Amino acid sequence: MTKHIPNALTGINLICGFLAIVLSFQSNTLIYAPYLIFAATIIDFLDGFAARMLDAHSSLGKQLDSLADMVSFGLAPGILAFQLVSLSVKGEPIDQKYLFYAFMFLPALIPLFSALRLAKFNIDENQTDSFIGLATPSSAILIASTLLVYLTTGNFGLQNFILNKYTLVVMIILDSYLMVSNIPMFALKFKSASFGINKTQYIFIGFAVVLLGLIRLYALPLIICSYILASLVLWPVKNK
Repeated sequence: MTKHIPNALTGINLICGFLAIVLSFQSNTLIYAPYLIFAATIIDFLDGFAARMLDAHSSLGKQLDSLADMVSFGLAPGILAFQLVSLSVKGEPIDQKYLFYAFMFLPALIPLFSALRLAKFNIDENQTDSFIGLATPSSAILIASTLLVYLTTGNFGLQNFILNKYTLVVMIILDSYLMVSNIPMFALKFKSASFGINKTQYIFIGFAVVLLGLIRLYALPLIICSYILASLVLWPVKNK
């Protein structure tokens, strides 16, 4: 019976992604969509943890996990990115319609590159202890938390910055590129409780907890950006 627990958690992950998509299409429920992606991220971590603890790895579970991740961390954040782009052009005259529609299609890069990322991960046996490129849950958190900050902040200047077309173009293109890049990034996986072996993970988690305590969910975009920078700087040093 216990061998089915990881797959059951994966199913809940997929349901969270589905609900995030459904809620994102209504302005009065849009704010709940990022929280569902955060929940899917936690559940995704738990299903992997459960599979390791229960020794319940299977080919079916691996494929199911990728399919669920494609919904929760590919399609759902792509739709949230589309909502950000839609908000940024709302009320503007369409005087350059070709440029306008090209901009509206930009969020499609998120699910496209998420699919490529997940496919590469499935056939790469060198990503057990670390990642090559940005993992799809991290990518999804970046998009979802950016939308959440926009929806909940009272800082008009910050809202303008988030909806700035250049901000959105850079965020979406960079996020998409990082998912399929060959940049090594550390994984928050613990094979033991040893601080020496997991120093990078412990320090980063401590940093993230402090940021969350100070500025709550507004910290999430900063945490993901810090994770990327830490991977670029600390991970190569650790593996020399």
